[in-house]
Amino acid sequence: MDFVKKHIVEPGATVRLRKIATVPDGPFDDKQEAYDFTAETITKMRELQYRLYVEGKQSLLIVLQAPDAAGKDGVIRKVLGHLNAQGVRTFPFKVPTEIERSHDFLWRIHKCTPGAGQVSIFNRSHYEDVLAVRVEDLVPKSVWSKRYEMINNFELLLAENGTRIIKFYLHISPAEQLERFKERLDRPEKHWKLNLSDYDARQKWGKYREAYETVFEKCSSKAAPWFVIPADKKWYRNAAVSSIVCQTLKEMDPQLPKVEVDLDEVRERYETELAQLDDDS
Repeated sequence: MDFVKKHIVEPGATVRLRKIATVPDGPFDDKQEAYDFTAETITKMRELQYRLYVEGKQSLLIVLQAPDAAGKDGVIRKVLGHLNAQGVRTFPFKVPTEIERSHDFLWRIHKCTPGAGQVSIFNRSHYEDVLAVRVEDLVPKSVWSKRYEMINNFELLLAENGTRIIKFYLHISPAEQLERFKERLDRPEKHWKLNLSDYDARQKWGKYREAYETVFEKCSSKAAPWFVIPADKKWYRNAAVSSIVCQTLKEMDPQLPKVEVDLDEVRERYETELAQLDDDS
């Protein structure tokens, strides 16, 4: 399946989340087939990321946005966590600190973007400043409504400097979210995730949905596309995200550096050193 084509938000497209299924339609016959596909894709993804790291010319930014419990942490752990840690950094963007609030809203974001050869993963992102800020009425509309263009310009700046950007919205249903809240309640090791504000946010589900729809319409571009991923089934979510990341890396086509040494000379030196070791022993 071409997961890119299936889930991408084309620039300027109108998105209605209520009309997009949160449960996948194919292509796997069962979960095991999806697990096998994901494992194989992750192996390819790792190989491409190694080339990206060694090449040291391009970079990749992966943005994860979703309602709580939709699986941002799960994607990082089960999919992106398999990347080589030397070339990857993950940034969880929580409520801005006092110092961060004293700067423009992109200040804390820009310093976390990836350098050449690197991958940055954003767990939430600059989009909170047109999502939570909008729904929770934290700043006036006259402020947040101007931020879409600022975000587009910011992402274009990154793209022009060699950063490929892919943005994922993990699309979960209210019923599935509630079931995952129950799982957190039933499992002591997940109690730390419990927060009453998550239940408060459920009462504003429609408002958040509208805010996301505006984001998709205004901020999905060729340089930084959005993907809406059905996320009620974790095995499909992981398969789709891994496939899109892998396909993106293939398109970036990172190259290993050209060999600048005489391989025959290196082999000769190796044989000499090996023989010396044998003599010494």
